[in-house]
Amino acid sequence: MSEFAEDLSVILAQKRYERISEIMGLAVKKEGESVRTYTDMLDRVFLNRYLGIPIFLTFLWVMFQFSFTVSEPFVVLIEKTFEILGSFVEQSIADPYLVSFVSTGIIGGLGSVLVFVPPIFALFLALSILEDSGYMARAAFVMDRFMYRLGLHGRSFIPLMIGFGCNVPAIMAARSMDSEKDRMITILVSPLMSCSARLPVYVLIAGAVFGSAHAGTAIFFIYALGIVLVILVAQLLRKTLFKGEQSPFVLELPTYAMPKAGSALLHMWMRGKMFLKKAGTIIFGAAILVWFLSVHPWEATAGGQLIAESYIAWMGHALEPLFKPFGWDWMTAVALLFGIVAKEVVVGTYGVLLGVDEGTLGESLVANGMFTPLTGFAFMAFVLVYVPCFAVLATIVRETNSFRWPAFVLVFQVALAFLVSGVIIVLGRLMGMS
Repeated sequence: MSEFAEDLSVILAQKRYERISEIMGLAVKKEGESVRTYTDMLDRVFLNRYLGIPIFLTFLWVMFQFSFTVSEPFVVLIEKTFEILGSFVEQSIADPYLVSFVSTGIIGGLGSVLVFVPPIFALFLALSILEDSGYMARAAFVMDRFMYRLGLHGRSFIPLMIGFGCNVPAIMAARSMDSEKDRMITILVSPLMSCSARLPVYVLIAGAVFGSAHAGTAIFFIYALGIVLVILVAQLLRKTLFKGEQSPFVLELPTYAMPKAGSALLHMWMRGKMFLKKAGTIIFGAAILVWFLSVHPWEATAGGQLIAESYIAWMGHALEPLFKPFGWDWMTAVALLFGIVAKEVVVGTYGVLLGVDEGTLGESLVANGMFTPLTGFAFMAFVLVYVPCFAVLATIVRETNSFRWPAFVLVFQVALAFLVSGVIIVLGRLMGMS
């Protein structure tokens, strides 16, 4: 019976195509030797059953190293620009309240997020190159058998890869799936894919605690963790809430093509401008709110100098007991709280609370003893898993026509975030890490 262990529909499809090949062999005659194309030669490597997945993981690692390394000079340029702007404001405005609002609230909060535009755009550029080359379809094909055995449909791969950019279009892309159960599983696990909104947090923490030489590798492991969690949660859902057989996976593989610079840059811009729009609206508003709560009551905080007496400190200290076992203080509790609005706000919140410019924010986190490599990596994992942003929850409501499923995602992912980060901390301490 072992030969029938696979889904019957998959076996039938395989036999059908074998029969088609036999008929074509009898009906079609070719003159001379068959010509092996570049696509055939490349597919023998990229679609190899043993090499396919390692090659895919290697491409992912290279993509994140590329994003971090290539963008670094542009990051430094933006840091210097906002540093100059902050100094100019402090020298040009006499009113201390207005100085605090413009320098800390606007320039500090928004600037600490915009500094991560280069790595995000670099990531989108790398994704566009892989898509335009024809490799992404191959990656879906390679991952199908592996995903099939673990409860995910092969067609889920494309929406999940879109999730590297943004979870909202990833969830919407699940509409193309024929099976309602497969579609629902894809929708519910998509928020675990690490979107670009989380990338500024990863870049900040990884750069601070691991250094530029190893930050890309740390970020790669966080993205890999997201993929592992997607597979495990999908398997759990398949065995509990969505029992049943999966539908077969059929995919047409395009020929390989040399990516065109104009097309890749256009795709990068179309995706990246969503981040810029968010930075100019949601993130800007959140940064102003964080600033207001951090300097008021104005008299009690001595004009924003005593942040420990502010409204936001009261909120942070109320939440701190939840995060103290992980080695995180009240500022991290506040950053995670405001990160519910949009994950980029986590970085902006730190910028406002610490009152430092973008170039020294990472150094300040380490200098204040807020993170070690262990607690920093656990924090990155927490940001990966915990509450999806408001836009994602709203999209789940729209795609499922129910408030039950976003509520399920909300509760489940918060619990999973505490579990995953807790496991990382425990294992790290058992290994002798502080």
